[in-house]
Amino acid sequence: MSTRPTLKERLRQYALLMRLDRPIGILLLLWPTMWALMIAAEGKPDLRVLVVFTLGVIVMRSAGCVVNDYADRNIDPHVRRTRHRPLAAGRVTPGEAIGLFVFLCLVAFGLVLLLNWQTILLSFAAVALAALYPFAKRYTYLPQVLLGITFSMAIPMAFAAQTGEVSRIAWLLFIANVLWTVAYDTMYAMVDREDDLKIGVKSTAILFGDVDVIIIGVIQSMVFLALFLAGALVPMGAFYYMGVTVAIGLALYQQELIKDRLPERCFQAFLNNNWFGLVILAGIVLDFWSRSAP
Repeated sequence: MSTRPTLKERLRQYALLMRLDRPIGILLLLWPTMWALMIAAEGKPDLRVLVVFTLGVIVMRSAGCVVNDYADRNIDPHVRRTRHRPLAAGRVTPGEAIGLFVFLCLVAFGLVLLLNWQTILLSFAAVALAALYPFAKRYTYLPQVLLGITFSMAIPMAFAAQTGEVSRIAWLLFIANVLWTVAYDTMYAMVDREDDLKIGVKSTAILFGDVDVIIIGVIQSMVFLALFLAGALVPMGAFYYMGVTVAIGLALYQQELIKDRLPERCFQAFLNNNWFGLVILAGIVLDFWSRSAP
């Protein structure tokens, strides 16, 4: 005789559905958001804006995971890496997932209401993109591009919240982050490529085919071009360029990891992008700190 799960167990399943046990997605969204906020505020962001964006990243990444698993509820059971997720395994119902997604969006909207009207307007586009992205893989081989745009919406929002406008620097960072996201999410898609081919799911990893490693390298080069242009426009100093240089070294290491297209090494390369984003942020923070130091 089956028993109803306890409240603690239900909450645990919701946490797993939101991927709170795997914070890599939060970090990959947080780092570029902090790049933008620190540059917009010249290293001294408003505390309220900083708290709102940090919490907003956690909430919206969680909401994105929920709606993604809802969209993939009939696909995930056929993919080795995802078959044990709460929705795929039947531990959470589709109705519960939709309810949780709506709740998280309401929490995020409550947070953004603490900011100015420019940021609120941009938030509508961000939520719409987050809801649309999970369905893109059914219709286009470029879902990673839509993910990049979705993940990058926090950048103009951060500039709008901190300065009341979205400058050219913000859009250069936006472009850099879209490209970076396409690069690392293609690495991620390389892990599932064989399963995706069997079930008809589309991705840049499938689109790029045998030249995937080369194209990722080209995209990474374009990321650095955008970062150098943004740094020149600010202008940033030596610490910033040291951070970008370390990131170049990490990109070369990622190329080494993915060259043989082994799924476990592609996943390792994907995870390594956490350090990529962090070292750039460290360079930005140290740059502004060095200017204010006596």
